[in-house]
Amino acid sequence: MTHPHFPRVTRACILAAAGALSVGTLAAQAPSARPAFGPSNPFYAPSTLPFQAPPFDKIKDTDYQPALDAGIAQQQQEIDAIADNPAPPTFANTFVALEKSGRLLDRVNLVFNCVTGANTDDELQKVQDYEAPRLAAAQDAIYLNAKLFARVKTIYDQRASLHLDPESLKLVAWDYMEFVRSGANLSEADKEKLKQMDEEESSLENTFMTKLLAANKDGAFVTSHASALAGLSAAQMAEAAQAAQAHQSTAAGDPPGSTKQGWLIPLQNTTQQPDLAELTDRATRHAIYDNSWNRAERGDYPGSPRTGLRPWDDANDTRSTIARLAQLRAQKAALLGYPNYAAWDLTDQMAKTPEAAIHFVDALVPAATAKAASEAKEIQALIDSQHGGFTLQPWDWEFYSEQVRKAKYDIDESEIKPYFELNSVLQNGVFYAAHRLYGITFKERHDIPVYQPDVRVFEVFDADSKPLALFYCDYFKRDNKNGGAWMDVFVNQSKLLGTLPVIYNVANFQKPAPGQPALLTFDDVTTMFHEFGHGLHGMFADTKYASLSGTQVARDFVEFPSQFNEHWASYPEVFNHYARNWKTGAPMPAALVAKLKKSQTFNQGYLLTEILAAAALDLDWHTIPSATAPLENPDTFEVEALEKDHLWIPYVPPRYRSSYFLHIWNEGYQAGYYAYLWTEMLDDNAFAWFENHGGLTRANGDRFRQMILSRGNTEDLEKMYEAWLGGKPTIQPMLKFRGLTGDSSN
Repeated sequence: MTHPHFPRVTRACILAAAGALSVGTLAAQAPSARPAFGPSNPFYAPSTLPFQAPPFDKIKDTDYQPALDAGIAQQQQEIDAIADNPAPPTFANTFVALEKSGRLLDRVNLVFNCVTGANTDDELQKVQDYEAPRLAAAQDAIYLNAKLFARVKTIYDQRASLHLDPESLKLVAWDYMEFVRSGANLSEADKEKLKQMDEEESSLENTFMTKLLAANKDGAFVTSHASALAGLSAAQMAEAAQAAQAHQSTAAGDPPGSTKQGWLIPLQNTTQQPDLAELTDRATRHAIYDNSWNRAERGDYPGSPRTGLRPWDDANDTRSTIARLAQLRAQKAALLGYPNYAAWDLTDQMAKTPEAAIHFVDALVPAATAKAASEAKEIQALIDSQHGGFTLQPWDWEFYSEQVRKAKYDIDESEIKPYFELNSVLQNGVFYAAHRLYGITFKERHDIPVYQPDVRVFEVFDADSKPLALFYCDYFKRDNKNGGAWMDVFVNQSKLLGTLPVIYNVANFQKPAPGQPALLTFDDVTTMFHEFGHGLHGMFADTKYASLSGTQVARDFVEFPSQFNEHWASYPEVFNHYARNWKTGAPMPAALVAKLKKSQTFNQGYLLTEILAAAALDLDWHTIPSATAPLENPDTFEVEALEKDHLWIPYVPPRYRSSYFLHIWNEGYQAGYYAYLWTEMLDDNAFAWFENHGGLTRANGDRFRQMILSRGNTEDLEKMYEAWLGGKPTIQPMLKFRGLTGDSSN
């Protein structure tokens, strides 16, 4: 998953006119006294490091808030100068000037976004709480600036006669649309209402993230009995012991001040948890699943069956936050003239309307749920054959489906993981595939400062040996890191600004015990290829304007390059190059490779159904009618919505429950989680094209880079894709790769 900036905010992250901020109305109080902003602040001037990389060796927590405030104030002057310019509006004095504005805010906010997501602490969270509504207000200040919009509209109306190049024309059209979508045509009274809504929405999103981070941390399963973790390997037990020692918070349900001892299984930001596939103790599996399912629902929310909870149990309950967020977004859509939030949000996406997105999701439900039902029947038969005496539950699925998989394919993770050592996957897999396709090479840099010791940095060179980009990777899980995996940037590519891209990938792989190798599951391997696909989209950006550069495209397109890149993880030439035993260097035996390949379509009914449930749930939350916009009870809303969608299936819970659905409540994917499946359709068509044209070749890679990866948002995405593919995408390759058709030979 990437963290694209929505709406387009790389023009200083957020275009700001700070004079329009009603600072007195913003609830959060300034953090404790900060040093004045000046030359001693590391964000004061562009970094002198290669590629303008952030000087993390000089940055302190106390540097962010004064730099953010100074960035907002500085861009205020720049925006005022553009809006108040007495000269007639031109493309140069309006659009180009906007692109050049806000360099300070851009520098600090892109770095701040990284550390608050990947390496936060109490101090940073205080700054985040303080700045979040101010940054939202700053965004409104630009889009609701009447004088500035008048200049933008003048150029937009005259665009046909201005003889602009295609990229500049796209910038004009895109900016104009974003102004209109952001309320530029509202009355002054309604603009004030919208500003207040946006400030509240930003604060609620930040509150949700803060609560969820704590809920994930406190939801870890802790035990002092080794027998509870029967089934885990010695290495996994060592990792769990190390996690317990490192963990600083109290376990969920423990009184404040409790000390963790024994073993700890941290939560990942999904409903199902990886260790459920191996834990033999059903009570442990149930406890871990409950910790995951209820992680953000430990308060006595109205209508909740849970009672008698202790005072600290509701500190991280997110339900009141998400209920208000959904209501507020519906109210915002009404103010902007739309029937629901999704109708407003999807106007700049490939799907265009919620009806199109819902139709796409609904069309996949019958095949997915039918396959899941057959998989459940097979698992129940195994449970019965073992005289289990119980009906299949969600916490049983991973454990027994793994047994079914072993029986069918004679394979288990302990056989596979020794061949997926992290550094080999990175260097001999991810980097190797990129080199074969695009000719790029990588050199690790140890002289570039990082924000956490586990982070690694590589300089990327183009096929002609010229510097192309800087790439950071931060792969190991930490308690102060958001769940999941993502890509983002420290510096955007822009010919106008003369900047090359500085990209980072973040994941949450289990860190090995000291002296042990980092061995991955094949899902982890796929995640590395996925996030690096986003990285390539950013590295190959070749546009004039930062606002249209790299991954700053529609949500239902942005996952296409990343999901396409996943295919190379199992491509024979690439797989054979990295899948080698970490002790001996021997390649994975051919028989094991064949079994792994055959197993890739296993359990796809379950996997697709859990994603469809999450996508449908997202669309349900964001198609609440704007005219009524009630304050929903998340407990009942979730069940009723999924029942309506034919996706309330006891043994297949949604991949993300509403209360911990980070994508839609904080990360910009609201009304857009369907995009992962939409772009899966695009990427499977793309890989089928590669297979039909010679596979892993420089010619194919260079064509894909030139026509797709380098173009960012400079062209109509649908037309761009179809020009590269040579036609419209169909659903058939997606069904094939999922194993939902008769042809699953992939």
